[in-house]
Amino acid sequence: MSLNPLANPKGVKLLCELCQKPAYLQCTSCRVTYYCSEEHQKVDYVGIHEKICSLLVPLRTPLPLVSSEEERKHRQEQLLQRQKQMIDMTRTEGSKLLFEGAHEAAVPAALQALRFSIAVYGLSSVELVPAYLVLGEASIGLGRLSQAEEYLSQARWTVLKTPGCDASIKSKMYRICGLLQAAKGNFGEALKNYANDIYHAALVSGPRHVKTSGGYFHMANVFFRKGQTDAAHNIYSEVVDIWNRMLQNVVKMEEPVTETSLTSFVDKPKDGGEILDEAQEAEAIQMLHAIYDLQQNNNNYGPENMLKLLHTLALLHTHLMGYVKAQEFAQDALTCAREADLELDLSDLQNLKTFIDTKAF
Repeated sequence: MSLNPLANPKGVKLLCELCQKPAYLQCTSCRVTYYCSEEHQKVDYVGIHEKICSLLVPLRTPLPLVSSEEERKHRQEQLLQRQKQMIDMTRTEGSKLLFEGAHEAAVPAALQALRFSIAVYGLSSVELVPAYLVLGEASIGLGRLSQAEEYLSQARWTVLKTPGCDASIKSKMYRICGLLQAAKGNFGEALKNYANDIYHAALVSGPRHVKTSGGYFHMANVFFRKGQTDAAHNIYSEVVDIWNRMLQNVVKMEEPVTETSLTSFVDKPKDGGEILDEAQEAEAIQMLHAIYDLQQNNNNYGPENMLKLLHTLALLHTHLMGYVKAQEFAQDALTCAREADLELDLSDLQNLKTFIDTKAF
């Protein structure tokens, strides 16, 4: 991506995409985005701009004059729809980057989500809260706890003054508040927040859903840090069980079809199930691999627990079409069952391994 140096005419105020200071550089691709420095341009490009560069043009180009009220209304509706799509895209990308540990890169995506949310819903809407929470979590990851507290204070205030605020938003808010308290070493307060996270997530999706599993995972992390390892391992096993059931429902063993997307052989599960979005996939990778790294040398974890964890990782990487990695985990799961002489029905795991073997070459 190249940049145009700018000399701003008197009275023209061009602001940096990241810091809102005077800008002197322009993106040469979209020509509607500006920066104060090459450093901020690089951060924005890695975080979100690469994905939305061309999409910004119609959103930041003034609407042409039209001859009829009907046409004007139609163009306004188109603009609103594009802005809402941009909110969804940038929110998801910001969350995905957080799960991948890319805290600095998540900031530009969250800032875009916040700007478009303000443009669509106004300054006091609860629709701004998800962007505040991504910014808060990114700040925690970067060690900027005071800044995180500011974002979370804004989120809490908005939630408090919004009657009937959606429980899923409250769940996410409590989770990030828990992360902040854990980062400060206030483990008791962290556990209270995670309990509230789980409660509100369960109101929406049930207590054993992947949207609830994040609260369990972070609660287990706190117990582990406190030295209460038995409680931590029990909760980690619950997280694995939740994801195992979800992924078995998502991954379908059937004749391969033409592979045109990430989910070419992953169809919608039966009974009105869900398809994982990119942020949920990244969350699954983060949580399940963290548990695996923690438990692979833990003799007290138990072979049945390890078998389920390895099976779940094999399912996850099959869903992501990482067949070589999936093959390794499936084989390790079968080896675990054989060495521990487990008398379990392994037909689902063996069918999965057979399917993976046809794809990993």
